[in-house]
Amino acid sequence: MAKQRVERKLAVILAADVAGYSRLMGADEEGTLSRMKAIQRDVIEPTIAEHRGRMVKTTGDGFLVEFASVVEAVRCAAAIQRQVIDRDRAQPGTRRIELRMGVNLGDVIADAGDLHGDGVNVAARLEALAEPGTICLSSAAYEQVRDRVDLVFEDRGEQLLKNIARPVRVWRARMGVSEAPVLGSSLPLPDKPSIAVLPFANLSNDPNQEYFADGVVEDIINALSHFPRLFVIARNSSFTYKGRPGIDIRQVGRELGVRYVLEGSVRRAGERVRIAAQLIDADSGAHFWADRFDGVLADVFDLQDSLARSVVGAIGPRLMSAEVERAQRKRAASLDAYDLYLRALPNVYAMTREGSDAALALLAQALAIDPDYAVAAGVASWCYAQRVAQRWRIDLEAEKRAGIDLGHRAIATGPNDPDALAMGGYAIAFLGDEMSAGLAAIERAIALNPNSTQALILAGWVYAFLGEAAVAVTTFERAMRLSPRDPTVFRIYAGLSFAYLLQERFEDTVLWARRTLDANPNLHPPLRFLAAALGHLGRSEEARVAVAHLRALAPDETITGFATWFPLRFSGRLPLILEGLRRAGLPE
Repeated sequence: MAKQRVERKLAVILAADVAGYSRLMGADEEGTLSRMKAIQRDVIEPTIAEHRGRMVKTTGDGFLVEFASVVEAVRCAAAIQRQVIDRDRAQPGTRRIELRMGVNLGDVIADAGDLHGDGVNVAARLEALAEPGTICLSSAAYEQVRDRVDLVFEDRGEQLLKNIARPVRVWRARMGVSEAPVLGSSLPLPDKPSIAVLPFANLSNDPNQEYFADGVVEDIINALSHFPRLFVIARNSSFTYKGRPGIDIRQVGRELGVRYVLEGSVRRAGERVRIAAQLIDADSGAHFWADRFDGVLADVFDLQDSLARSVVGAIGPRLMSAEVERAQRKRAASLDAYDLYLRALPNVYAMTREGSDAALALLAQALAIDPDYAVAAGVASWCYAQRVAQRWRIDLEAEKRAGIDLGHRAIATGPNDPDALAMGGYAIAFLGDEMSAGLAAIERAIALNPNSTQALILAGWVYAFLGEAAVAVTTFERAMRLSPRDPTVFRIYAGLSFAYLLQERFEDTVLWARRTLDANPNLHPPLRFLAAALGHLGRSEEARVAVAHLRALAPDETITGFATWFPLRFSGRLPLILEGLRRAGLPE
């Protein structure tokens, strides 16, 4: 008898399952089954149909889908992930239903509606490799979508997959909210030397000198961040470890996704300062460099620069001495002004009206002592932008003008200071509608300091104001990777909600706006974005709740008033957002 011909074809396979399904069923069989059936009916099946997929088969905790297009498969996977995350966001972490997904493009055998072969097996192994809430792609699939979908991908390198003879290069699609790291989770190492600087211990007799030790660490982070060949974790993430006894350096390395950790101490006695530091391999916990730096208080900046240079020399011996020199930026001419600036920073990051008032008073004193203190002018200008956005201002026009003037002052006096450029640029863009000049200043800040989370966040907002929503999303996600444990990450979440609103991705807008408000319920912008998105989605009751929350914080908020000061007209999406607010019930 002639051998029966096997039907082979090239297909895109999406494999998915529920992470921790046995645990979920063990905790609540009936509830988990009911929720899974609802997700299958309301999310999975209609989304697959929308993207022209074919359900090959389902299992108790997973499913296999065939597509003709890799782009449609990845878009479908991303849409399902976002909706499942949104549905279960109110559940405790141990009860959330989270999917893992794998996508592969490969040759398969078709048999009576089912599919077999390596093309299917690779997709299943990729799904097993994926973390909850993420999608893993084979290199074959990634090459088809790399420039065609609005996702951020991470190269996970070649992986040996179970029962697959050859190594498979894996790419991971980051799905935003599911990426927020939790204690004990691991982040992949970047493709260049990476470091986190932990808060230094204050060994001075005076506990009030804590701010001085924090300032030393912040300046070391800033100095290291100037090196394009280094990946430096932002200050806000590093400082989440402040005050935690018995820190496991290897755990810090896993949680922040870095190879090196710098820790140390500062002792200030009268006019003498001693800075001690040690560099640790976060993988092994081994100490392979340590030094101490003694000097007088007036030389503190030189001590910090010496420490930064030594750390860079230990991590990347191939870094050029010229790059070390570029790490040095202009400092305050007076230590008194510097002290005032340091004291202002915690008030700035408190993101409250009282904190803003206190910060502006301290920064005004610093600028009175040193009129050319660029970063103090930049921080003050950013404070005024916060006051306008949050409606803390007393006199709108006067405070806008003050912020614009300080922004220009920061840019003029700090042409090589990334923080001054970024905050000053944002102030003149947001408060003065000087979008081109403001963005140019922020982009120069990023060129000077590619690891500046502050500059990236502010750049994302200005890109969104200009209508470049896709660029804004990418920029915000880059900022989030640099500062994965940032207590003020809600600034990134709010920016993502704005960018997705501009793209008419209303469900994503709702997801990120609510994530923002979970972290800081008193922020005005995400409430506006949330209300507008809910208005467009026709979710009237939820929209009314969002408007009521906003009006409780800003009783005189109106559509007309919002449109007169928020820089929306540059994006070309002003009618879209105002119509959403109108449908949500915000008064004209």
